[in-house]
Amino acid sequence: DFLCISLVNGFAQLRYNLGDKTIVLQTRQKVHANGNTWHSLNAGRVGNEGYLDLDGTNVTQKASPGMQALDTHTDFFVGGVSSLNLVNPMAIENEPIGFTGCIREIVLNSRELKLTVTDPKGGANIGDCDGTVCGYTVCKNNGTCQVEDSGFSCSCPREWTGTTCEQSIHCSQNMCGSRALCVPQPSSFSYTCVCPLGWSGTYCHNKITFYIAKFVGNSYIKYTDPYYGKRDLQHSRLSLNFTTNHTEGLIAWMGKSEDEDNDFLAIGLANGTLKVVINLGERISVPLMHSKYFTCSDERWHFVTVIQNQTCIKVYLDEELILFEDIDPQRKYTALNYDSICYFGGFEIGRKVNVVTTGLFQKEFIGKIKDVVLFQDSKKIQLMKAEGYNVYDGNSGN
Repeated sequence: DFLCISLVNGFAQLRYNLGDKTIVLQTRQKVHANGNTWHSLNAGRVGNEGYLDLDGTNVTQKASPGMQALDTHTDFFVGGVSSLNLVNPMAIENEPIGFTGCIREIVLNSRELKLTVTDPKGGANIGDCDGTVCGYTVCKNNGTCQVEDSGFSCSCPREWTGTTCEQSIHCSQNMCGSRALCVPQPSSFSYTCVCPLGWSGTYCHNKITFYIAKFVGNSYIKYTDPYYGKRDLQHSRLSLNFTTNHTEGLIAWMGKSEDEDNDFLAIGLANGTLKVVINLGERISVPLMHSKYFTCSDERWHFVTVIQNQTCIKVYLDEELILFEDIDPQRKYTALNYDSICYFGGFEIGRKVNVVTTGLFQKEFIGKIKDVVLFQDSKKIQLMKAEGYNVYDGNSGN
């Protein structure tokens, strides 16, 4: 399998092969090769349907029956490869040669890659394209960069300040606690503080402890499982108690959630009904819905347990077996490689649940969670000891 973007006779070309046939898309217009014109290129695939967009002009390859997954286990190369022998002959039209020119702002699966000296894994024969201390993102938030004798300076738009225009003027004199996040509120010429775990209050100065975690909608907890290396990933288990009066929300997500390759097991609510989704490596997420109960949004405590035995999934709700399904009798993938990461209530600030889960769940969880147990550990997870924001003490009035 491969996915390759190249220049061919002045045109940009996308080629990919998911294991059955090579698909080729080519832009309608040529790239300006004068050395001073920046082009914006978007390319990729959804299943086996490909798209290629150069400066807003789109070319799409309609999906046809065929394989859907890109199975690659190599490094991601930009501008060339360590050895031209690595390039599949079908990935390019002519003999492979390295790219000569400038590349910036590479975004791979919604994450920008840092094109610095230290961030990439390796490389060779790369220079600074801009030629000055003013790169394309030195000044944030549409600031203008000027080269100075001592380096550079940024001229900032009215709403922003700081050396690189990185700070909202509304947060420049903020009183938020040391690990709290300041969120500007331009409409009211003010700001709000987003508190880290263990803190609450307007400015996050009140220390709190909790055993029941209360989520308010822009909350999340990210827990790293210290025993991941010793787990039997073919036999996973997650159990917890939750209560809510909302009909939509992501309760728990076992998995990295960084890109579509990542395995996951997820629990949440959809239309007031318990929804469990699992992906063991095929990128085909298997949603398991239970429609008998519409009582999960009734502000009562509910106890849910999900057990994965290779490809067999059991779901218990309030100690009653409500789902039992073999999601892949072929046993192609049998392990839940969740990479030690578990999210509760949502994902990091700025990462929307409906985007990260590609629509499997619509919203962040609003409600309370307690008694989280991984596998068959004798102790519950100490949610207080994890990473997270905007989580409150749910002990009172529970």
